[in-house]
Amino acid sequence: MPKTVPNARLVFALLFITCAALLGYGYYLQYAQGLEPCPLCIVQRLCFMGVAAASLLAAIHHPTARGIIAYGALTSVPILGGIATAGRQVWLQHLPPDKVPECGPGLEFWLQTLPITETVQKIFRGTGECAEVDWTFLSLSIAEWSLACFAVMLVAVVAVIVAAAGQRARDMKFL
Repeated sequence: MPKTVPNARLVFALLFITCAALLGYGYYLQYAQGLEPCPLCIVQRLCFMGVAAASLLAAIHHPTARGIIAYGALTSVPILGGIATAGRQVWLQHLPPDKVPECGPGLEFWLQTLPITETVQKIFRGTGECAEVDWTFLSLSIAEWSLACFAVMLVAVVAVIVAAAGQRARDMKFL
């Protein structure tokens, strides 16, 4: 009988709770503190939502090793998207002031007037508002904290996938 990986459910539950807390704090900064998210920040929020959804499904389902590998792969997709997006924003924030792209009309305008492919290109090209640092904690910006959180989440998911692959191999009598 295939076994599940100990602590995999806990890891997925903690990923969900972490994403929910980060999203909650992001909305607090937006609505209580008046910090408007830039297009890259909105994409990072969507990535956190994707991680939260996949992690919640995995925690509720509590799959065997094979399912954990599948949920781990599913969870890794928005994590990698978040790393790419947050990394791009950190890069923009560290550009010299004369190299920062000009501010654009905004995501809502782009979505209403441009094809989705062009909107995505404009988002990842970044705008001046994406390079602004309006908030820091321990001298790290929101984008830098986001990048760090996505990186830690990726390490946790990879660890769960490796443990599940080992368990699957033991179940199949390979080890």
